Amino acid sequence: MKVLAAPILRVFFRPWVRGVENMPEDGAAILASNHLAVIDSFVLPIMVTRKIRFIGKSEYFTGRGIKGRLKAGFFRAVGTIPVDRGGGKAGEAALRTGLGVLEEGNVFGIYPEGTRSPDGRLYRGKTGVARLALESGAPVIPIAMIGTERAQPLGRVIPKPVRIGVVIGEPLDFSRYQGMENDRFILRAVTDEIMYALMRLSGQEYVDMYAATAKARIAAGHRPDEVPSAESGHGAPGGRILPDVQVPVPPEDTDRPSVG
Repeated sequence: MKVLAAPILRVFFRPWVRGVENMPEDGAAILASNHLAVIDSFVLPIMVTRKIRFIGKSEYFTGRGIKGRLKAGFFRAVGTIPVDRGGGKAGEAALRTGLGVLEEGNVFGIYPEGTRSPDGRLYRGKTGVARLALESGAPVIPIAMIGTERAQPLGRVIPKPVRIGVVIGEPLDFSRYQGMENDRFILRAVTDEIMYALMRLSGQEYVDMYAATAKARIAAGHRPDEVPSAESGHGAPGGRILPDVQVPVPPEDTDRPSVG
């Protein structure tokens, strides 16, 4: 799948990657990424050297007809694991699936925001990523997807040929919190540290609200700009000082896109 898709990706999106030296060559690792578009789950596995396992809604694998079979085949090819996310134990099922991947020494990908950003901003992270890190002991690699929301805005099925990028941050080690995975204050602190790293890598504006809540407010008639932002007093994740960041730009050598 990667061999077939990578050339198409190069032509269509002219992708660039920064920070490939931060990706561990072996061993368990958690890739924690911002989430701007559906294509994030397709682009990221193709642009890094190691196979990434994500979880996906079980409905992605049960579609009928040619379209349904093609979708299911694609999700399987990029390493997506079907998980029933409709029940009350959906979060626990996702956690156990991720721990299983990590126990085998593999790479597990997760979107701490829980859903795509409704407006390109970075939203409050859910603490599942922190539980994964503390229970597994695996390092967390922050990943910033750049430009995918312009290639595939909400509601658009077929992406536009817009240049996209991936920024891979330095591994985050949370071994100092070993054995504290049931402390909700520790889980929130770890999650906020991860989101702060994502904010610095991506240059996104931070909103101290869950993305799902923001989507519900927008669906109820509120404009996106009415959803409070970091500048309303929240600063950065965990109450940190707002960093001076900018959205990363492609390298100057635009004729030689890099795919890991």
